[in-house]
Amino acid sequence: MHYLKPIISLLICVLTITSASAQDKFTISGYVKDSTSNETIIGATVAIKGRTKGISSNQYGFFSISIEKGSYTLVVSHVGYEAKELFIELNENRQLNVDLSPRISISQEVIIYARKRDINVKEAQMGKFELSMNQIRSVPALAGEVDPIKVLQLLPGVRNAGEGNSGLYVRGGGPDQNLILLDDAVVYNPGHLFGFFSVFNSDALKNVTLIKGGMPSNYGGRISSVVDIAMKEGNSKKFQVEGGIGTISSRVSIQGPVVKEKSSFIVSARRTYVDILAKPFIKKESAFFGSGYYFYDLNTKFNYKFSEKDRLYASGYFGRDVFTFNNSERSFKARIPWGNSTGTVRWNHVFNSKLFANTSLVWNDYQFAFGGAQNNFEINLQSAIRDVSAKIDFDYYPVTGHQIKYGINYTYHKFNPQTTSGKSGDIVFEPQSVNNKFAHELAAYVMDDWEVNDHLKINYGLRYTTFQQVGPYTRYVKDENGNKLDSTVYGRGQGIKNYGGLEPRVTMRYALNDETSIKAAVTRNLQFIHLVSNAGTTLPTDIWVPSTFRVKPQIGWQYAAGLFKNFKDNMWETSIEVYYKSMANQIEYKEGYTPGIGDPEESFVFGKGWSYGAEFYINKARGNFTGWIGYTLSWTWRRFAELNDGDKYPGRFDRRHDLSIVANYQKTKKWKYSAVFVFGSGNAFTLPERFFLVDGVLTQQYSRINQYRLPDYHRLDFSAIYTPQPKKPRKLKTEWVFSVYNAYSRQNPYFIYYDQQGNPLQGTLEVEARQVSLFPVIPSVTLNFKL
Repeated sequence: MHYLKPIISLLICVLTITSASAQDKFTISGYVKDSTSNETIIGATVAIKGRTKGISSNQYGFFSISIEKGSYTLVVSHVGYEAKELFIELNENRQLNVDLSPRISISQEVIIYARKRDINVKEAQMGKFELSMNQIRSVPALAGEVDPIKVLQLLPGVRNAGEGNSGLYVRGGGPDQNLILLDDAVVYNPGHLFGFFSVFNSDALKNVTLIKGGMPSNYGGRISSVVDIAMKEGNSKKFQVEGGIGTISSRVSIQGPVVKEKSSFIVSARRTYVDILAKPFIKKESAFFGSGYYFYDLNTKFNYKFSEKDRLYASGYFGRDVFTFNNSERSFKARIPWGNSTGTVRWNHVFNSKLFANTSLVWNDYQFAFGGAQNNFEINLQSAIRDVSAKIDFDYYPVTGHQIKYGINYTYHKFNPQTTSGKSGDIVFEPQSVNNKFAHELAAYVMDDWEVNDHLKINYGLRYTTFQQVGPYTRYVKDENGNKLDSTVYGRGQGIKNYGGLEPRVTMRYALNDETSIKAAVTRNLQFIHLVSNAGTTLPTDIWVPSTFRVKPQIGWQYAAGLFKNFKDNMWETSIEVYYKSMANQIEYKEGYTPGIGDPEESFVFGKGWSYGAEFYINKARGNFTGWIGYTLSWTWRRFAELNDGDKYPGRFDRRHDLSIVANYQKTKKWKYSAVFVFGSGNAFTLPERFFLVDGVLTQQYSRINQYRLPDYHRLDFSAIYTPQPKKPRKLKTEWVFSVYNAYSRQNPYFIYYDQQGNPLQGTLEVEARQVSLFPVIPSVTLNFKL
């Protein structure tokens, strides 16, 4: 495996340098946990009082810190928890588990020490945001549905997509360029209700992390960003029931110990009931009669602690959207189900006080289906992607100031981009299994987070990924008219096409003083799978395709730099970041493409993209009044030789101005108020400019690609959270959430269509552009409860 040589050489070099300074030191290691539930805490800061160097607990709450023999005070802190100080007499390696108590006061004194206040300045990583579930729940949401993806869209550099889109558009990239993980499992479609909500049930989640400004080497396969979401492990001390009853859906979660303080579980379920509530009010003559829609999802997790060195986790997610239409008077019926399934089994093992390992087996599946029938005609369309993965990651803590990660990840892909079958009378159209595609993906990486001195900190790493398309597959040679001239048959597992390459990643921080730093990052990313969108439909019929002998992998280079400055004892956090990103081997459908039978990649065209911009961020981190302002000024371009006469054009994700303002005010323990205002330049789109008759048929001539803009998007939301404070403690705790979405009922454009009136043959034809808007002002009430 020659491609591992540079990674192994880098690892040996790092270990040699760090081991020389590891002598005559002792190590404190263990887990950081929530004192009330025994849940491990991700990203807790562990430091020696009076020293600048410290580390953060990893994805499983594990930490390790090495220091010379002596007496010290260990300080452990995290957002939302009271900081803890422990006196340590260190003359040997110590194993220490630290329990943090959730913050229950709203006073500034507690909030000040509830987090490492200057982590945004001190950390080398750029563009990283960690959101607690309390932060996510406090932001007003459509119909009261708490949505972590919608909150991420309020951050600078993440395009505010507006209604009808739960995707993320980060720094000019498309939704497929974001690696979205749920307990290590890739989530291919994060949207419910045609994209109006995400698939993530907040009751089942523990932590949400976004990285957009320099992806670390332990992540790969995407060229824009990472969204790493961790599920709760379950309360191992006591049983707990919580949930909510909302305007369009209800949810419930049950968690508790299997063996107290050794094993626990959580089960969380959610379902809409729009179909049930609306059905009695739909009249037979209505265009909606016979239609129905609902979505549901289920999160489960189980964990077992064998010892202080070994833990087992098993988690899963299953969700479905189902749209149906059955109207006998119109002789038409349809059923459209789609959704994700994931399963993860993970084993944590502590080899010693300095070396931690996680081994994961992951299965994930995304499926979309469309079935329709009218009179004697039937059509069925299916698209799916299924992965089986295995990975092992190591965290190595040689000395304080170094945190080394390395590992290997393998995935077997099975793609069914598009299978179409149907029947018309006695004529049957059989599905073409030739569209199935298979591939192996293997990656190895090494990364070092190195605090060189009080001023300089570097996170550098190297990743190598290889991707191979394999059989069974039949490759055809066709003439200009699509007629098959010859074929090559590949057997099961036989190699067809290989891709691969090195992905260097470097981010650097230089501290000017305790409250000011400058950062820079250069990263190269490869992406071997692609989401290709058909702009001619509003259904979730975008297809996932792998790199093949015809489709090359996407290549992304990103360069970023920023100034980070805090004020008033870190009460105010500010930053300015600039970036430039190039994207090679981008994919679009050729002009005039219509979905049908056959391999869709024969209709692809390939080009390049690039984006650049500046992001401004102001965050008030503590006090009764908190919130942030994020503003992005950006440009996104695409160029395809076969589209738009080969000239560059604004990308579908181009938005010149994007502004988000989030404000939270904790008035008392009973009342908390929040508001969100968003503004964004209108989306770029293509319009027909001329209408003319050809043989009596009205024909349209379109403008250049994305030449026009929709009107600007803006919206104001409010929410108020009322938490009763009974005089005597009660087992049942409740919370009322009152929210108003689109408070001044702005008619934001969803899309534009042309309405035709009159007769073109009589010269009375009138064509008028009309705007479709989705949501007026929407009030909602949600009752949350916890037992």
